Amino acid sequence: MSSLPHRLDVVVATPAHSNLAGALTYRCAGPLAPGSLVRVPLGRREVLGVVWGEASAPPGEHEERSIVAQLEGIAPLSAAWRQLVAFCAAYYQRSPGEVALAALPPQLRELDPAQWRRRLARAAAPSAPAAGTPPPALTDEQSAALDAVRTGPGPFLLFGATGSGKTEVYLHAVAEALAAGPQAQALVMVPEINLTPQLHARFVERFGAAAVVAMHSGMTPPQRLKAWLAAHTGAARIVLGTRMAVFASLPGLALLVVDEEHDPSYKQQEGARYSARDLAIYRARLEGAKVLLGSATPSLESWHASERGRYRRLEMPSRVGAGALPAVRLVDMNLQPKKTVVSPQLLDAIQTRVARGEQTLLFLNRRGYAPVLACTACDWKSECPHCSAYRVFHKIDRTLRCHHCGFTERVPRACPQCGNLDIAPLGRGTERLEEHIAELLAGALRPDGQPARIARMDADTTRAKGALDAQLAQVHAGEVDVLVGTQMVTKGHDFRRITLVAALNADSALFSSDFRAPERLFALLLQAAGRAGRDAARAADSQMWVQTWHPGHPLFAALRRHDYPAFARQQLEEREAASMPPFAFQALVRAEARTQEVAQAFLQAASDASRQLPDAPQVTVYPPVPMAVQRVANVERAQMVVESTSRVALQRFLSAWQPLLQDSRQKGLIRWAVDVDPLAI
Repeated sequence: MSSLPHRLDVVVATPAHSNLAGALTYRCAGPLAPGSLVRVPLGRREVLGVVWGEASAPPGEHEERSIVAQLEGIAPLSAAWRQLVAFCAAYYQRSPGEVALAALPPQLRELDPAQWRRRLARAAAPSAPAAGTPPPALTDEQSAALDAVRTGPGPFLLFGATGSGKTEVYLHAVAEALAAGPQAQALVMVPEINLTPQLHARFVERFGAAAVVAMHSGMTPPQRLKAWLAAHTGAARIVLGTRMAVFASLPGLALLVVDEEHDPSYKQQEGARYSARDLAIYRARLEGAKVLLGSATPSLESWHASERGRYRRLEMPSRVGAGALPAVRLVDMNLQPKKTVVSPQLLDAIQTRVARGEQTLLFLNRRGYAPVLACTACDWKSECPHCSAYRVFHKIDRTLRCHHCGFTERVPRACPQCGNLDIAPLGRGTERLEEHIAELLAGALRPDGQPARIARMDADTTRAKGALDAQLAQVHAGEVDVLVGTQMVTKGHDFRRITLVAALNADSALFSSDFRAPERLFALLLQAAGRAGRDAARAADSQMWVQTWHPGHPLFAALRRHDYPAFARQQLEEREAASMPPFAFQALVRAEARTQEVAQAFLQAASDASRQLPDAPQVTVYPPVPMAVQRVANVERAQMVVESTSRVALQRFLSAWQPLLQDSRQKGLIRWAVDVDPLAI
């Protein structure tokens, strides 16, 4: 056993659900402050760890190994940061080491002390925000919202229509937070990487490049380390990032902004399945900072909290420049010829926009050319051999591609089952829609006599580095007349020339088994409508068209009025009657195994074992069922819903259940995970 006098608890990245879930005890020659970064031995490897404090357990009979080295030269991670990590680990049922190390930049885990010193020598020094461009005059609604943020404690829910100028409120709120002291910092979060460049440009324009850093998974490891260091040392006063930025080390944090707070992208879908929005609210309370959530379509959880007075709601119903919200027009597809893709009325509206030199956005939430390729003679369809799903036909490179496991093959010349040469696409994706629109607009001319230009924006066309920025620049410059895209084009973009937005297949979520599907659909359609008429001069002619087989559905009635409060009221009444969130609290246990029988047997054994737990009477454990996509990459998947009307009882139950879940493991089980507050069931 090491004879070094000091015993310290250190958290390291231990495998999920291993027996090394908590902090490990190491010895060192002298005391180290909690939050210090250290290199420690783990098995045969040397890994990065975070000192969590003095050893909590007495010495045991096992040998306690020694800390190899400390990464010196920076302040330890703060007590508030460690508490945030500890809360996240406990609430989402993971280990503190897993959460802590995932929150640190990947390159930090690889550097030895000598490399670390060299890297630290290149770190930027703190700088004051530069005087950027002067801000525009605020509207009365923006001023009222800022006054409320200035004087109240929060949390604040900024309920502002699309185009009402929420970003300008964020910019002013950040400026006021930074003016409070030379060390003050602000964290601004956006749901997706493709929204960061636009917002980053606005913040740099206002505060100068030295004061602003971005943090998202699209950055290279050196860029992420540089940004993390700038935030941790205070060199960066403003951090702009996606959900991972909620863990940024910000010693002077004074303000957190969560833009588009309703967006499902704030929920992590692997590892520690945390909600960055919920952690932002907890972190603000922990650090005495203010938190501002913004959305035109708030999540029903946040709306319910504002109705009950837990959040303070700030309303901005008017667009900047007195521009009108787009008129919503429904097209009843029951009255159209059977195989109509774009109704004649909508095509006429698109041609009118092209002739006027205005832009149109066509929104279809399915990429690829067609979702299925099928034989016209037998029952063969392009099923994935490894998943319980169809492979999508991508015409551009003549491939069948599974969007679940990635398995890709060339399109067969003939049906693999019967040899028939006539195999045809079924359904429609953005690639096929782009081709169809090009045929329909073959004779349409722009004001300069040139043919209409059509572009597609989805995960396939924006895969290459810089492709997204280039495509967005083309749209902003007016070099595209009709933009065809998936949901990525409906979020947050400030397209000034678009006056017509159309959703072509909006019905799929109306009758989904997922109780959150209507909420997501309404948010998506209202956000899509918000891309139209953002230039006040063109707002009067802006329209949102929805092609639907169910024009009488109440969701569309609320959409036509742009009436989110009415939609939220109706949804909350339904959820309360059914005891669904936010009136109940849920967790999901997912299991993956070689066979469906093993996955479900593990879940059933865990369910049976849970009946002995003290909080079991307050918790409902539903029977295990296969997941919607039952098989992915030859792995069978099953899930089990756990529900309670008491969040505290559910948390106690899940904590006590962890060892029983461990004991229920059986041969053939690959992995299992607990998802607290799941977004999709």
